[in-house]
Amino acid sequence: MKEERVDSKNVIKIAGAYVAWVMGSGFATGQEILQFFTSYGYYSFILLAINLAGFLLIGPMILQAGQEHRDDAAYNHFVYFCGKKPGCFYTWFLPVSLFAGMVILISGSGATLEEYYGLNHYVGALVMAAMALAAYIAGFQRFVKIVSFIGPTIIAFSLLVGIVTVVRDFDNLANVNSFEGIMEAKQPVQFWWFSGLLYISYNLSGGSKYYSALGMTGATPGEARLGAVVGSFALMASILLMNSAMLMNIEQCGVLDVPTLYLARLIACPLGAAFSIILIMGIFSSCSAMLWTISEKFVKQGTKKSYIFAASVCAAAFLLGLLPFSGLVGTVYTILGYVGLVFAGCVIYRRFKR
Repeated sequence: MKEERVDSKNVIKIAGAYVAWVMGSGFATGQEILQFFTSYGYYSFILLAINLAGFLLIGPMILQAGQEHRDDAAYNHFVYFCGKKPGCFYTWFLPVSLFAGMVILISGSGATLEEYYGLNHYVGALVMAAMALAAYIAGFQRFVKIVSFIGPTIIAFSLLVGIVTVVRDFDNLANVNSFEGIMEAKQPVQFWWFSGLLYISYNLSGGSKYYSALGMTGATPGEARLGAVVGSFALMASILLMNSAMLMNIEQCGVLDVPTLYLARLIACPLGAAFSIILIMGIFSSCSAMLWTISEKFVKQGTKKSYIFAASVCAAAFLLGLLPFSGLVGTVYTILGYVGLVFAGCVIYRRFKR
């Protein structure tokens, strides 16, 4: 049997672009990690194990299926995994969920720039909407090259901030239960284990169109699959450290919109300034991917009509993105997680059946 060729450089590029989807405003600011992981205290470490298993089961399958159908213009990953009727529902629900995600991302950029630089929330939101539109006009292949660099950079900064904070404040981990009131106020759902399932489902169902297209950039199914595996481990390592760092500073982090920026500033002001730029780039990577996926559903890419459509989406997302950031994260992501549970189950079923 002929051995499948795997180019390590292509694997790293796919892994970087893979994590870039998750590295939006909710993740990069720490608000997403705070609500879906840290708010459950010590249970958050079990949630990390659940998510690692989920991402390793579902992510590689979506990318590999995309690579295997790269020459099939009619390929619909929702129908492939879920069947005709559920697949049709998800096909039309996807743009709605991604638009809601864009609203959160744009709101997060405004919160980041306001919390660190004192800029008006409107300004930060407008800048992000304009950046996403510019990336869309540049084209998907150029976008993948950009975000494949952004993803690893965010992880590197997150690991740096997380490691330094954990080493410095490790003794604080024993006091986590003293702040149960702060943590409970941030919990999106009552049951800690269900929070883990929602995090998996809304990330992988919402990003499934993007992941399918990303899988098609791999020369072989092995490259697509391995890129998702490497990306999953890198993502969970980053969440592990940031979650631990926020648990050790939960009294302060629990009431902030951008807790990761607070942790970076505690280490050094220049690091905080650098991290604020990295946060914006992380938000940009996810926001641009969502805009591309929404537009791809309704208009042909590279046409004047597609640019007008994309500009209209950005304008609408900007207006709704003026709403409070932390409230949007908890409400919208939880709803999307519920809807995405069936899709996640279908992918797992198909994987084991295959």
